[in-house]
Amino acid sequence: MKLICTNTLVIKKSKFIAYAYQIDSVEEVKKILQNLKIEHKKARHIPYAYKLVHTAGKSDDKEPSNTAGLPIFNCIERKKKENCLVVVVRYFGGTKLGAGGLLRAYMTVANLVLNEKN
Repeated sequence: MKLICTNTLVIKKSKFIAYAYQIDSVEEVKKILQNLKIEHKKARHIPYAYKLVHTAGKSDDKEPSNTAGLPIFNCIERKKKENCLVVVVRYFGGTKLGAGGLLRAYMTVANLVLNEKN
């Protein structure tokens, strides 16, 4: 596993920190998620999406259904990435963004981190 890059976006006081990793297995995904949950104990949500050659996965991590994991996964697909994991750590800022706002926020920060030059 290798951290490719990170990027941060703030929307209505909510902070979205995106991480892009190069991965080789689902076990690496689990290990990265464990480490991020320890590092970001006060984060409200840590949704993610990954794509390997023969498998893929995503999680909204208690955000409304398909407002976090799916937009992140769609960004990975559009960029034609393989062996890629994108995790977004969200610190809630006190203002609800609504389903559309969440979807746009996760999609935007995932695109930012995947557009970084590595």
